[in-house]
Amino acid sequence: MTSAATRWTDPDWLAAANAWIGDAAARTGAGAVLAIEQPHIRPWSTALRVRTAGGDLWFKANSDAHRHEAAVTALLARARPEVVVELVAHDPETGWMLTREAGERLRELVERERSLTRWLDVLPLYAELQLAAAPLAGELLAAGAPDRRLAVLPERFEQLLGRIERGHAYRRLVPLVADRCERLAAYAIAETIQHDDLHDAQVFVRDGRYLVTDWGDAVVSHPFFSMSVTLEGVIAFGVDDVEGSEDVAPYAAAYLAPFGDGLEDALALAVPLGWACRCVGVYDHAQALAPPDRAGMLDGLEPRLELLTRGLTRG
Repeated sequence: MTSAATRWTDPDWLAAANAWIGDAAARTGAGAVLAIEQPHIRPWSTALRVRTAGGDLWFKANSDAHRHEAAVTALLARARPEVVVELVAHDPETGWMLTREAGERLRELVERERSLTRWLDVLPLYAELQLAAAPLAGELLAAGAPDRRLAVLPERFEQLLGRIERGHAYRRLVPLVADRCERLAAYAIAETIQHDDLHDAQVFVRDGRYLVTDWGDAVVSHPFFSMSVTLEGVIAFGVDDVEGSEDVAPYAAAYLAPFGDGLEDALALAVPLGWACRCVGVYDHAQALAPPDRAGMLDGLEPRLELLTRGLTRG
C-alpha cells in the first residue's frame, strides 16, 4: 500500500491538483494563480498555499477517512458562515477544497499574550455553531461525517477494544461507557457536529473574527464530547504546558452558556465519553493509512484510553 505522504508528492497527483486549483480559482473569481507551494504534508492530508492576484488561498486534500471535511465545511458555512473559514470551492467526490487565508492561529496568540482568555470568546461561538448545525445532522451524516451518536458509541467502542492490542485490558470500561451514554441521553441535548480535535491550532483569528478550521476529524455525536480535548487536553495545561495549572471551570461555563442553565452535570458525564469517541475516530482514521503511518497513529490510542479510564472511574 502506497503511503499517503508519497501520494501527495506524486507528480501526476500534483498536476491534477494544480489543474483543479487553477480552474476553481478562475471559475470563482479568486484571481489568477501566481504560485503554488506545498508547505504541509501529513500521512492523512496535504495543504498547498496558493498565491493569487486576489490574495492567498489554501488547497487541502485528505485521506479517504477525512474526505468528508470539504462537504462538512460547506454545510457548516450554511449554518454559521462567520465561524468557519471561507470556502472558495470544493469537490465532494475527491474531498478537495480551496479556502481563503484564515489568519493567525490562536496558538501563537496564546503564546504571545501569555493568556488563555481568548478561549472564553471562542467557546460560546463554537457552541452556537453546534446548536445551529443540529438541524443539519442528517445532512452531515449523508455528507460522510461519521456517526458517533450516543446510541451507537458503546457498540463502536466495544468493537474497537476487540481489534487492538491490549484491548482486553480496557474491557471493564465497556459497561461504564454504555451506562454513561444512557444517562447523558436523558438530558435530551440535540446531537450535532462535533469537531473531535478542537485545540488551539484549529482556531484562527482574522479581522477580529474567530474561525474554527480543520473539520477532517469531525463526527456527528453529542456536542459536549468536544470538550474532552479542549478542556482536559489543552486548557487545563495552561500557558506553560503544566497539567492542572489552569482552572477549567470558567471555560466550561462559557461553553455551556448558549445551551442553557443547569447542564454542568451533563458536561461532567460527557467529557470522559469524549475520549471514547476520540479513540474510535483515531482507530478508524488509522485504517485508511499505509502500515507504517497506521502504526504511528495507533500509538496514540493507549494514552487516550488511560484518560477515559481516569474519567470513568474517578470518584
